[in-house]
Amino acid sequence: MRNTYQAPVLEVDELDVTSGELELEERHSLRRVAGLSTELTDITEVEYRQLRLERVVLVGVWTEGSAEDADNSLTELAALAETAGSQVLEGLIQRRSRPDTATFIGRGKVEELRDAVIATGADTVICDGELSPSQLRNLEQQTKVKVVDRTALILDIFAQHAKSKEGKAQVELAQLQYLLPRLRGWGESLSRQGGGAGGSGGGGVGTRGPGETKLETDRRRINQRISKLRREIKGMRTVRQTKRSRRASSGVPAVAIAGYTNAGKSSLLNRLTQAGVLVEDALFATLDPTTRRTAAEDGRVYTLSDTVGFVRHLPHQIVEAFRSTLEEVSFADLVVHVVDGAHPDPEGQVSAVREVLAEVDADTIPELLVINKMDAADEETVLRLKRAWPDAVFVSAKSGAGIAELHQAIAERLPKPAVDLRVLLPYDRGDLVARIHRTGQVLQTRHVEEGIELRVRVDERLANELESFKY
Repeated sequence: MRNTYQAPVLEVDELDVTSGELELEERHSLRRVAGLSTELTDITEVEYRQLRLERVVLVGVWTEGSAEDADNSLTELAALAETAGSQVLEGLIQRRSRPDTATFIGRGKVEELRDAVIATGADTVICDGELSPSQLRNLEQQTKVKVVDRTALILDIFAQHAKSKEGKAQVELAQLQYLLPRLRGWGESLSRQGGGAGGSGGGGVGTRGPGETKLETDRRRINQRISKLRREIKGMRTVRQTKRSRRASSGVPAVAIAGYTNAGKSSLLNRLTQAGVLVEDALFATLDPTTRRTAAEDGRVYTLSDTVGFVRHLPHQIVEAFRSTLEEVSFADLVVHVVDGAHPDPEGQVSAVREVLAEVDADTIPELLVINKMDAADEETVLRLKRAWPDAVFVSAKSGAGIAELHQAIAERLPKPAVDLRVLLPYDRGDLVARIHRTGQVLQTRHVEEGIELRVRVDERLANELESFKY
C-alpha cells in the first residue's frame, strides 16, 4: 500500500524570531538518557569519576556575603545540575570561614550529608566549588556515592552543547586539563618504577619494576592529547584572526554581545538581525559564536557577534580553552553587555561578567549595558535598576520592547568615521558610492549632470582614495 503521509509544514510566521525553533527541536530530540555517561572514551581502563548525573543532592559552603548570596549560588548550581540532566532532591549549605581542606564541608556536615543521601536515595553529590582530588576522594569514601564539583558539572554541560569543531576541541581540552590531576589508578601497590636493564638511570638489582603503570601510561597519553588539541586550537585561532583582520581592514565596526549565561544574548541577536540562532531556557545554550551583519539607521554596516555566556567562578580551564573565542570580545569596538533584569541578583551577574572580561583584556572596550527580560521583572526591580544604571537600555527580546532604542544606542556608540569630504563621483563609480554607504556616513546627496555630489564622513583610508574626486 502506498504511503501517503506528508510531514506537517511549519509556516514561517509560526516561528519565534527570538528562539531558533528548528535547532531547539533538534536538541530536544537528543536529550540525555538516564544512566549513560559522558566521560572521555579515548583513554581507557582508568577509574574515572563518571558524570552519570541522575538524582543529586547539592552542598555549598557559605564563606562570605549574605545568606541571600549563598542561596542564590546554590539556586544557580541547581539550574546547572538540571541543565546537565539531573533531578535535584535537596540542597545543604554549611557556614564556615573557609572550606575544610579534607572534606570541603567539615566532618560533622559530612554525616548530615550522608543522612540526606540515604533519606533521598540520591546517587550523586554536587559541591558548589572546585574540589581538590583529596577532597573528592574523602567525600566519596564517607558518603558512599559519586561526588562531582561545580567545575566538572560545567564541563559536562559544555560537552553536551558544543557543536562546532572548534567548540568540541575547546571543551575536550578543558576536560583533559581538569581530569589530569584527578586520575586514579588501581591501587598504590602497582609499581611506579621504570623497567629495563640496570644502569646509571636505574636503581640496580632488586629495584627494577615491570615498567609504566596504567595510570602513568594514561597520564602520558592525556598530555599528548592536550598538546595536539592546543595545536589544533592555535590553528583555528589563526583562521579566526584572519577573518577578524579582514573585517577590520574593510572598516566594518564590530559589536560583541556578552553577558551572563541565559541572560538572553542569543534572543537579542535574533531580534536585532533575524539570525535564527538557537535559544533555549538553559544555561550555556550557546557555545559556538555567531556573527551577523546588520546596519544602523544611517546606513553604516556593523557586525554583531554572540558569545559564550559567563557564570560566577567560571572554571579557569574554560576561560583558557575558550580564549580564542572570547577574544572576539576583546577585539570589538563595542561590548553590548546583556543582563537578566528578572534575575534575583543582576548586580552580581554584572560583576561576574566584568571579572571574566578583565581576564581576556576586554575590560577597556566601551560598554553598553542592556537590561533584558523587562517583561518578566517587577516594577520595583525596574526602578531599582534604573537608579543603579541610568545609562543602560531596558529591553525585552521576547516582546520587542526597547529594541528600537537599543538600535539607536548601538549606532550612537559605533566608531564614527573621522574625515569630512565633499566629492563628485562619476555615475560609473558606483563601487565607491557603495563603499561610502557601507563603511562611512553620507550626510548629503545631490545628482548633477557630471555625477553624484556627496558630502560624506569616512575613515582616513577611504578619504585618501577619494582625494582626486574632491571639489
